[in-house]
Amino acid sequence: VQLQASGGGLVQAGGSLRLSCEASENIFSTNAMDWYRQAPGKQRELVAFITSSGFTNYADSLKGRFTISRDNAKNTVLLRMNSLKPEDTAVYYCARHTLDYWTQGTLVTVSS
Repeated sequence: VQLQASGGGLVQAGGSLRLSCEASENIFSTNAMDWYRQAPGKQRELVAFITSSGFTNYADSLKGRFTISRDNAKNTVLLRMNSLKPEDTAVYYCARHTLDYWTQGTLVTVSS
């Protein structure tokens, strides 16, 4: 498996999506995991991260709308995105916090 992201798609403004990142056990293990995104014409930015113990941190602009969580038994990290806005349109990536493992991007498109 290594690292695989899924769950992107097209949604209307105000809607919700859940992204999933499945990792191989040796990658997931005791590591913090991140979600990043890159909007068209913009630099990649950190959306949120979660430590192995469940501590979370979010980009200030996303607090309250996005929720990161993890299921250590399934080696999975989730990103729940609510109240989506057109400016959330981007390619989303999951990565190990050490930035040595990345998923392919999953495209999220929010229509107005």
